[in-house]
Amino acid sequence: MVQTAVEIARAVRDGELDPVQVTREALARIEAADGVVGAFRRVRAVEALAEAAEVAARPDLAELPLAGVPVAVKDVTEVAGEYAGWGSAAGSPAPYAEDGVIAHRLRAAGAVIVGLTRVPELCIYPMSDDPAGIARNPWEPAFTAGGSSGGSAAAVAAGMVPIAHGTDGLGSIRLPSAMCGLVGLKPGRGVVREPAEGWFGMSTHGPLATTTADAALLMSVLGERPDLASIGSPAPQRIALSTQVPVTRAPLPRPLGRAVIRAGTLLAAAGHTVTDATPEYGFGTLVALVTRWFAGPAAHADAEFDLTKLQPRTRTHVRAGHVASRFVSERGRTAWLSRAEQFFSAHDVLITPTLATLPPKARRWHRRSWLANFTPAVRVAGFTGAWNLAGYPALSVPVGRHPAYDLATSVQLVAPPGGEELLLGLAAQLEDVYPWPRSR
Repeated sequence: MVQTAVEIARAVRDGELDPVQVTREALARIEAADGVVGAFRRVRAVEALAEAAEVAARPDLAELPLAGVPVAVKDVTEVAGEYAGWGSAAGSPAPYAEDGVIAHRLRAAGAVIVGLTRVPELCIYPMSDDPAGIARNPWEPAFTAGGSSGGSAAAVAAGMVPIAHGTDGLGSIRLPSAMCGLVGLKPGRGVVREPAEGWFGMSTHGPLATTTADAALLMSVLGERPDLASIGSPAPQRIALSTQVPVTRAPLPRPLGRAVIRAGTLLAAAGHTVTDATPEYGFGTLVALVTRWFAGPAAHADAEFDLTKLQPRTRTHVRAGHVASRFVSERGRTAWLSRAEQFFSAHDVLITPTLATLPPKARRWHRRSWLANFTPAVRVAGFTGAWNLAGYPALSVPVGRHPAYDLATSVQLVAPPGGEELLLGLAAQLEDVYPWPRSR
């Protein structure tokens, strides 16, 4: 079993582990498994070993929160000497001269960036594949690892690295975390400070990990919030359970609903008050989400990509985004925020399923039509996107296994702004009483 990030960093700080050897072992695991799993677009073998040696020689080694920890980074952010591919052949292959804020924070904390993980083109879909490969669920390779942080989820769930960076615009951390049985946190809006917000403020950076403690540790680095690394025991909370798919009220697979009931039972036994209640999502919330889902990638494509080289499904999405951009306004978001605030005046935490359907199968989705991608994307992400629109923190945590497939059944925990510490604390309580298998 691969050591956790907490264990690796502690041992490196204490001089019990050599960062170079830790990195060498991670690269060996990647070489052994990635031919099947397809997690990485680029493995930085030579560069990572050199960086690990630099970490080992740092005078502040004993103070680094991620000392010597191998980390996978989603292929969407600036890493010196690399380019961000965004799952596309339509962007520039020119490498960055310096790190962006995410890579800078990881390196400053002592992490070793071992590779860039696979994403769908422009991170639009919850299935991560490109012409070079498919990110598969390590537990059930016939299923996708999810998206758009699917490569990151696959790398962690396969035990290649203990933690990985992801981004989440409509569930892109939580969905692959749920599919692969991980802890995945989308922090609230503005917690991870960066020069520009993606998708009209809906997208943010966050951690994927096999343990709550590891997720908290990486979150503390990404958000420059050392306090988040220490997980406390939450005071009794008012917890609402809901298994109703927002707006559409589509049928929910029973195993996904049972995970919510199980989580409620476990947390009630821990002293929390648990009731059934569902926010008033409203059709306007769905409209506000969909317009941003179209318009955000369209603006990104116009600014940085050759539209003629985009995949056919993406070109269709971008064309629709040019139309949808006229209808992006704050009215729908403001109305949803008002209803969300009213709901959380009576409840401290909401628990829902993370997924609204079983994961899609692992296929070459990039070769399929836009409609063939749109339908499973909208169906599976029914519970997650509203909280990106609201800017509320939300976390996915596994609570049980599917009876027919070797897949986790996961729940989403949502709290009002500032609730990251609370969500991590509740996830840790669930992990204590109902631990999950860490990696395949």
